Amino acid sequence: MKTILAALIATAILAPAANAADRNGAYDVASLQSSTAKTGWLQVLSDGKPAKTKAVQKDISTSPIPRELIAFSENAAPGTIIVDNSDRRLYHVLGNGLAMRYGVSVGRSGFIWTGSNTVSRKAEWPTWNPPQQMRVREARKGHILPVTMKGGINNPLGARAVYLGATIYRIHGTNQPSSIGKAMSSGCIRMANEDVEHLYANVTIGTKVIVRD
Repeated sequence: MKTILAALIATAILAPAANAADRNGAYDVASLQSSTAKTGWLQVLSDGKPAKTKAVQKDISTSPIPRELIAFSENAAPGTIIVDNSDRRLYHVLGNGLAMRYGVSVGRSGFIWTGSNTVSRKAEWPTWNPPQQMRVREARKGHILPVTMKGGINNPLGARAVYLGATIYRIHGTNQPSSIGKAMSSGCIRMANEDVEHLYANVTIGTKVIVRD
C-alpha cells in the first residue's frame, strides 16, 4: 500500500512539470527572453527604451498583428512590396485583386523615410553590421554597439533580412515583436520572425519595394 501511495505522489509531482515543458517549449522561450532582455542593442534600436518583459511569453516570433490575405485594388504589379508608414503595414501584392498584409514597425521620428528600390539580396539569420554613423550616434548616448554580430536569436535583425538596393535599409525580422505596429526602428522595416520568413520565401531578387507615407 505504501509503495502504491508513493508512486501516486511521484506521478502527481512530475506530471505538471512534464506538461509545462511540453507547452510550446515554454521553458526554452522564457530562457531566451531572459537573455534578450539583457541585450542593450535591442533597447538602442528602440530609441533606448528598455524591452519590457513578461513573466511568460509563449512565442517571441509571433506578431501581435496577424497577417491577412486581403482584397487589394491598387494598380501595382504582382510581386510588388508596398510599405505604408502611416498605418504601419506591409502589402505583398499577389495579383488577381489580392495582397498579403503584414504588421510592421517603421522608422521612429527622425528616421522615417519614403522612396522606391529593389530587393538586392536576401539572407537567413543575417549578420548585423551597424553603420558607422549609428555606432557614433549611440556611443554619444553611452551605448557601445558591436562592429559586427553573427546571426542568432539575440541578433536585432531576426531570422531573415531582405536588403533594399545599395541602401543601409532592410526588411528584417526582430526578436522584439512588441514593436510591431509602432514607429520604433532606426529606418529599417521590422517584421515578426514568422512573418518575415513567410515573406522571404515568396520574394525574389529584383522585386520592387515602395515605401510611402
